[in-house]
Amino acid sequence: MWSAASTTDKDRKQLLRSLLDEVNITVHRSHDDARAELVLRWKGGAITELTVPIKRAPANRLRTDEDTIDLVRRLAVHYPDAMIAHILNRQNRRTARGLSFTASRVQTLRHHWKIARHQPGSDPTEGELLTVADAATELGLAPSTLHRWLGDGFIAGEQLTPGAPWRIRLTNEVRALFVDDAPEGWLAMLEATLAYGVSRQTIMHRVKTGELQAVHVRTGRRKGLPIQPPPTQEGLF
Repeated sequence: MWSAASTTDKDRKQLLRSLLDEVNITVHRSHDDARAELVLRWKGGAITELTVPIKRAPANRLRTDEDTIDLVRRLAVHYPDAMIAHILNRQNRRTARGLSFTASRVQTLRHHWKIARHQPGSDPTEGELLTVADAATELGLAPSTLHRWLGDGFIAGEQLTPGAPWRIRLTNEVRALFVDDAPEGWLAMLEATLAYGVSRQTIMHRVKTGELQAVHVRTGRRKGLPIQPPPTQEGLF
């Protein structure tokens, strides 16, 4: 007894060949309506016409998003591939295949998009952007001190993207903020709060906004943040 379950693909093909006399196929490769039109002529003279849609091969969707490519292009000016991978992973970015970034994957991405790799510069020049560690070395400070002044707004920092290291542009103005000796007559923080009659928070806010001037003394007993004293008021009596 014949059973459909026992029929193989080869058996089915042979059965069709024994029943069909001719098969004509016309393929239409329209972008919006790709299809194949079949005319089947059976033995005995019967004709069957069929239209079968053709599934177009999907475009290659394995492509890193444009935002990540643009970010790699900007980061490559300043950082090596390993640091770029670290930054991308901190932002939870992934490769086109959904993988985390490594230095080699960043390198592959750069090569594909013809992005030049980071070229370390020579000795720092005036105004060059430096990492906090390098800037601290240049200024004779501990990196933790520089991080604190960044947080307090005593100096300004730059960050290319969230997760990237903070960098400081060492201009003459920034270098002048860090000294070995306090200017004559400048006040320690407690003295400044008494002289101005405001809190430390207010003093720091005025330093941030430039309303008050301050310097950071790196050494000695007066190590810290001396504040410019209030102007003397003469001729009141």
